[in-house]
Amino acid sequence: MKNQVIIFDTTLRDGEQSPGATMTTNEKLEVAGALAQLGVNVIEAGFPAASPDDFKAVSRVAETHGRGADAPLICGLARASQGDIDAALRALESADHPRVHTFLATSPIHRDQKLRMSKEEVLARIDEMVRYATERCGDVEFSAEDAGRTEPEFLHQAVRVAIQAGATTINIPDTVGYTQPAEYGAIFTRILAEVPEAKDVVLSVHCHDDLGLAVANTLAGLTSGARQAEVAVNGIGERAGNAALEEIVMALQTRSDLYGFNHSIDSRQLSSTSRLVSRVTGMDVQPNKAIVGRNAFAHESGIHQDGMIKNQETYEIMRPESVGAPRTELVLGKHSGRRALGQRLSELGIELSGSMLDHAFARFKKLADRRKQVTDADLLALVRDEGEQEVETYRLAGLRVSTGNTETTASALVTIAGPRGEREVSGVGCGPIDAALNAINECFGRNAELTHFKLQATGSGSDALGEATVSLKDPSGRNLRGYGCDQDVVVASAKAYLSAFNKSLAGLDDATRDLFVKPNPAEPARSAPTDEALQ
Repeated sequence: MKNQVIIFDTTLRDGEQSPGATMTTNEKLEVAGALAQLGVNVIEAGFPAASPDDFKAVSRVAETHGRGADAPLICGLARASQGDIDAALRALESADHPRVHTFLATSPIHRDQKLRMSKEEVLARIDEMVRYATERCGDVEFSAEDAGRTEPEFLHQAVRVAIQAGATTINIPDTVGYTQPAEYGAIFTRILAEVPEAKDVVLSVHCHDDLGLAVANTLAGLTSGARQAEVAVNGIGERAGNAALEEIVMALQTRSDLYGFNHSIDSRQLSSTSRLVSRVTGMDVQPNKAIVGRNAFAHESGIHQDGMIKNQETYEIMRPESVGAPRTELVLGKHSGRRALGQRLSELGIELSGSMLDHAFARFKKLADRRKQVTDADLLALVRDEGEQEVETYRLAGLRVSTGNTETTASALVTIAGPRGEREVSGVGCGPIDAALNAINECFGRNAELTHFKLQATGSGSDALGEATVSLKDPSGRNLRGYGCDQDVVVASAKAYLSAFNKSLAGLDDATRDLFVKPNPAEPARSAPTDEALQ
């Protein structure tokens, strides 16, 4: 087992901390299922003490994907405090293989400026909290936050104390992405030389990409004695992100002659897992992203194309099928059937059946009637749009806009359908999209702060689907994401904005939800619940 690398995935925890990447509980369950199927050894499901939603998500992941002899370890993050550790333990109760991951900062700047603790106090807290956790859970990981900027001698002390207190995994994170590969590898070499107890536990790497070195540092740590890699799908995470799971896996796999490490990941599922995470977080993968980017196996240069025709290995060091990337794009049209659609979606890593496939097929046929060809990008956009409807309370039933270069302002008439029927609301703005979003705000009687808006096409033609992604901060301060697609970019934008509003209403009872909607003057007074009815 000394050559086995444990893949610890933190997409649901550190990955979700990316601005705008918040996932619903159902989305987290979907991603956790994909990670389990991918072969991830440890799923860090979240930070239970951070919020009731996070606690619920970790608990659901533990219950749904943490049972059985072959189930992955389910991990919950906790600060070095009894309250956090207790919350993690409660959330992990259903898991057959739970892990508590507790952490405390060790670097001078964190000790002095954040914790305001002396070295002695830090060591005492590590000892106390790791012992507390190990008395209640057989698998405890300790992280020395900002280890990369910690004095080597003090880091060795902290590692020794954590091991003696019962930690079975010691994580040495480059929390701010500061260290260079040679420096980072040397940290593990020194720990193994100066802390004899470290040979009896698993050393772990967790690297951030602030200087673009997360993958290089992770590989340096592994070659210097670490045997657990903490990674995230698509490299998402705080600030510039984490080491990308797919890049670490394929580096180890492609250069097995150099590293000689084994792992449990089914690399053929990397592309579909990447698309899933991109869909639920709304964070698009850049075209030139290694392994899973749209251009990762594309060749335009004539010299490259000539080489590829003669021998694929001239310009490809791995086969597209080894990561689940399609060699060719199958284009579907209006004559394609339900089975062909289902098969193509399956090849893209999306399994739909029954009514879900029926609904997707109906939307596909409507699109195919308007376009000569429906591409993979179109299919992925349609399915992603369907996923947004899971928490739909109010939907866009109609939209008309008036705009033009001779108009001083654009106007929009939006029809929104909800539990009590339909209502029309008008709005004005500096363009048709602005007018449509203002109309939705008018309907709900509450202005949300639009923090991010992105509009793109699925293809190069003028009839391509428009994909809109928005992030907004609702009046309660929550950051919410919405997605919508349509051939009309104004409709796509309105659907995305309404999708985000629906998420802010999810989980509320009917009466409370209705309070968010201004009463329609044309409706009878009973359309809004009275104070007495709510008591």
